[in-house]
Amino acid sequence: MSRFTRSAKRALPPLALLATTSGALYYMYRPRNIPGYEGPVVPPPIFGADGTFKLPRFPKLKSRLEQINDLKRSNTEEEYDILVIGAGATGSGVALDAATRGLKVAVVERDDFSSGTSSKSTKLVHGGVRYLEKAVWNLDWAQYELVREALKERTYFLQTAPHLSMWLPIMLPLDRWWKVPYYWAGTKFYDFLAGSEGIESSYFLTRSKAIDAFPMLKQEGLIGALVYYDGAHNDSRMNVSIGVTAGLYGATVVNHLEVKGLLKGEDGRLTGAEVVDNIGERDGKQGERFNIRAKCVINCTGPFTDGIRKMDDPGCKEIVAPASGVHIILPGYYSPGKMGLIDPSTSDGRVIFFLPWQGNTIAGTTDEPAQITKDPLPDEKSIQWILNEVSHYLSPDINVRRGDVLAAWSGLRPLVKDPKAKNTESLVRNHLIDISESGLVTCAGGKWTTYRQMAEECVDAAIREFGLKPKPITNPPMISGTEHVTDDATLDGTCQTHRVRLVGAHGWSRTLFIHLIQHFGVETEVAKHLTESYGDRAWTVASLCRPTDKRFPARGERISQLYPFVDGEVRYAVRHEFAQTAVDVLARRMRLAFLNAQASLEALPKIIDIMADELGWSKKRMDLEWRETVKFLESMGLPQPLLSATRKQVEQGKIDFKSLLEWRMYSRHDKPGPEGDNQ
Repeated sequence: MSRFTRSAKRALPPLALLATTSGALYYMYRPRNIPGYEGPVVPPPIFGADGTFKLPRFPKLKSRLEQINDLKRSNTEEEYDILVIGAGATGSGVALDAATRGLKVAVVERDDFSSGTSSKSTKLVHGGVRYLEKAVWNLDWAQYELVREALKERTYFLQTAPHLSMWLPIMLPLDRWWKVPYYWAGTKFYDFLAGSEGIESSYFLTRSKAIDAFPMLKQEGLIGALVYYDGAHNDSRMNVSIGVTAGLYGATVVNHLEVKGLLKGEDGRLTGAEVVDNIGERDGKQGERFNIRAKCVINCTGPFTDGIRKMDDPGCKEIVAPASGVHIILPGYYSPGKMGLIDPSTSDGRVIFFLPWQGNTIAGTTDEPAQITKDPLPDEKSIQWILNEVSHYLSPDINVRRGDVLAAWSGLRPLVKDPKAKNTESLVRNHLIDISESGLVTCAGGKWTTYRQMAEECVDAAIREFGLKPKPITNPPMISGTEHVTDDATLDGTCQTHRVRLVGAHGWSRTLFIHLIQHFGVETEVAKHLTESYGDRAWTVASLCRPTDKRFPARGERISQLYPFVDGEVRYAVRHEFAQTAVDVLARRMRLAFLNAQASLEALPKIIDIMADELGWSKKRMDLEWRETVKFLESMGLPQPLLSATRKQVEQGKIDFKSLLEWRMYSRHDKPGPEGDNQ
């Protein structure tokens, strides 16, 4: 053996180690094009030389009456290819997918977009670190595939709606040294699975760095922490945007239109549905009933799936096993503004998240069997369990008080069983697409993160089953507000929803709020809120804000002094986002009901007045909106003593707060009671 060969053999191991280390370092720290951080596709308008300023001209949706008339015409003219029942995340996603494939599609919803499960999520867009752990330990390939699928879909949120979704670092506190390599390996595997879909690599924080990043963290027993990245989003605003985008692409989209029965032909196959307009009943009129004809009917009603299935076949077995997930909202000072926390091993083995959201802190969730009801109430046992778990990983000098709970809600997760499976008791881990003998397509299960893929698979199944004919869209709508800008999507009749940007995305950038301030003179906090909730449509929202007649802000009257929601949002919700009730605005368009139930009650008179002016409500309708909204706020954690408050009491500031926990929490009394500081 030559000297050269021996030297090469000795050098080989260190060279291999160097190459491996270099490759790993490059993979972790390589330059990346981060989704959601690109510049706007449509640049913001600028002032001309003569001082003029032209606002973007966005396409308008048809009015609700025009859309209802389109539904009626399906009885005398061409029928719809697809009628979707339910306008949550999945139903709206199916409508957008079908519309962008050139199909004639309608979606009807008995309540409002995201009125059920889709507005009551943990607000995460994630692959699921805990799912990955189970997949590895149980050698569960299906669970592994679920994580990979979700990680891919996570990126599409950032690409199609960067204004409504964002990356969020999430901390895993560690209290044992052996957990450091265990969780480090797990988070690195999570990064590896994300691949090019990821944003940043997970990293380890020493004890001091963990406390610096999360000062509220309990220091006793803390070894350090691992931080990994996942996504977060504004769930119901995302849902509304999907529905609006579907409408702009030609879908007929109507909320508060309830399916009362399914129509069948002589051969027993479905031909459409009978619906009733619930808004007419709210105005004291008999709700108009009419039929909608369609080649295919798709059931996307989440927890209420079995109700529609029994309209088709009264003898069918129920497939939904609902679970209740309770969340609570705490003040923003409970967590850092830009970092969340996960406790993977609570007292009973469940996972709990602790996340910044809309300026407050969201904590949850529970997972208990539940009965299917509209607007379920959050139970006190679940709220106390979450508070107790939160107190375990926060510093002991922070008093976690029941009175700090600003809002609480219970969402129903529609776990499903495959009706065609031999073992009908086992739940489907991912989602289910089932077609009955009469042709009812049911799409159920899944989670927010995978709504788009669920919709794609559902439309694919409908096309195969019913012989539908997708076609290219040769003249797409100018959703961006200009004919010179189009999406990367090639609307050739195939699924393109992973490329179709949602309404508001084209002109959005992280500095758009500055342009909004400079043109309209809105407050900085308001401008950031508007651009992060409406994207480039913030131009329209700000233009609908009344002038204040003040030096500054020049526009934007706050609906609540505690939050950056303004009057123009109510007008925009009515004119451009299908809002028909005060709850539609408070809960699903502005999110105030999810942030602070008492602030929602105080803002309610102003919202009702603006909507009454926009929609021409009578005094009777305004009174109905008050009663029904207060009733809804009970499901959002409004304290019992406030449920009997009248509008006059709220407007005159004559509500008696002294019976509430919140009254006794603060030092504002001459003689505080013995329990005054412990509520």
